[in-house]
Amino acid sequence: MSKVEFKENTAIVVFGASGDLAKKKTFPALFGLYREGFLSPTTKIFGFARSKLSDSQFKERISGYFKLPNEADKEKCSKFLELCSYVSAPYDKDDGYIELRNQIEKFETSRNVKESHRLFYLALPPSVFTVVATNLKKNVHPESKGLARIVIEKPFGHDLESAKALTQSLAPIWKEEELFRIDHYLGKDMVKNLLVLRFGNEFLNSQWNKDHISSVQISFKEPFGTEGRGQYFDDIGIIRDVMQNHLLQVLTILTMERPVSFDAEDIRDEKVKVLKAFKPLNNQDILVGQYTKSEDGSKPAYVDDETVNPNSKCVTYAAIGCEIENERWSGVPIVLRAGKALNEGKVEIRIQFKAVPSGMFHNISRNELVIRVQPNEAIYMKLNAKLPGVSTSTTLTELDLTYSNRYKDFYLPEAYESLIMDVLHSNHSNFVRSDELEVSWALFTPLLNYLESDNAPVPEKYPYGSRGPKNLSAFLQKHGYVFESDDVYQWPITRPKKVLTNPGSPKI
Repeated sequence: MSKVEFKENTAIVVFGASGDLAKKKTFPALFGLYREGFLSPTTKIFGFARSKLSDSQFKERISGYFKLPNEADKEKCSKFLELCSYVSAPYDKDDGYIELRNQIEKFETSRNVKESHRLFYLALPPSVFTVVATNLKKNVHPESKGLARIVIEKPFGHDLESAKALTQSLAPIWKEEELFRIDHYLGKDMVKNLLVLRFGNEFLNSQWNKDHISSVQISFKEPFGTEGRGQYFDDIGIIRDVMQNHLLQVLTILTMERPVSFDAEDIRDEKVKVLKAFKPLNNQDILVGQYTKSEDGSKPAYVDDETVNPNSKCVTYAAIGCEIENERWSGVPIVLRAGKALNEGKVEIRIQFKAVPSGMFHNISRNELVIRVQPNEAIYMKLNAKLPGVSTSTTLTELDLTYSNRYKDFYLPEAYESLIMDVLHSNHSNFVRSDELEVSWALFTPLLNYLESDNAPVPEKYPYGSRGPKNLSAFLQKHGYVFESDDVYQWPITRPKKVLTNPGSPKI
């Protein structure tokens, strides 16, 4: 993250300050920005929650998740905590908001602030969004004397109807330009890099279409199960949890047309356009699964959670086929897949290109562009090359941009840090607009209704710690993905003891 101009004398209020989201994500992100010099020391931060905590208890609670890579950061932690204070009050009564307003005005007076700059972060469940937003507007909004921004966390509804209801409840209170719907995947550095990668490289942009690309995958893998959140997850499922939001957001950036500028509305206009070009999801073009006990019996099945119905059909793994009906993507199979309790934790984009024309080659491997979003961010291209030396064999190798190797001295911000910076500078590029939200829910709601109906398919069982349902490979092959055998692709390449001709070798 490059140095940017400070936003001076900002009042930041984190609602739900005593909750898990605030202590694990929001406050650590604010401290991370402060630690790295991106949050002005003139900032004032308030925690607001119902819990009865003393100021010292509040500070002890939020600092438990701060990252302190150096000894000097301990002093920065102390200075950051001096910027923080706590207000305990109910969310549905005026008194606490009036006290908050008085404290903010006291801070602004002490700093001789003429134009207020206030940021309200709602680390709260959706059930109280409207209540808090209404009371903030009534009691704490600076009105004509400055700017206010309000941030809300997902889920932005449970389906299309509830998403519309949420939008309609907030719209009369806060303007769309004041509202920031945060999807933390849009703050990940590799996701932010997609615009530059696609549109800043002609050798990629010119190939980014149905004439050259044979399939697209976006995959999300978690190595753990619901871990005590079974009752919550049973009402959500993997599709609502990460696919309708995180993965779809990534896919829209990956497939949209070139925006006319980096302006937030230009970018979001193109995202909405490509979403409207999606063909309705086919209920029969899906693979759903639910994890069982690990093969060694050490990890529990999903339904072993005592808060979960033992007959639950909740989907913990899903692969969904998508089609975009426009000139660029018509006929290109796209798969979104996500699952819990798998063999590894990883999020990646995989673009496989069409086969090399036959003639001088036979069965040569396909090119593939892989963008690893997490962990260990990387972009690499699989390509064919001749083995060094006297060999006439070809090998599948890669051009590798691994961030940890190439950008050793760069600070890579956490997603929440990056997005809070965007809010401070009123940049909506990486936030979800209301029409975008409704189009995405319109795409997924019919599928969710089907999966939660009496006619829903029984999820295929897969062991905790496995790669997922056994039919996954067949599903991906059906959607155009061509697998390479392990003996064709290896890394690193070592000098062969004997020159062998692999299936991709030229006919010479």
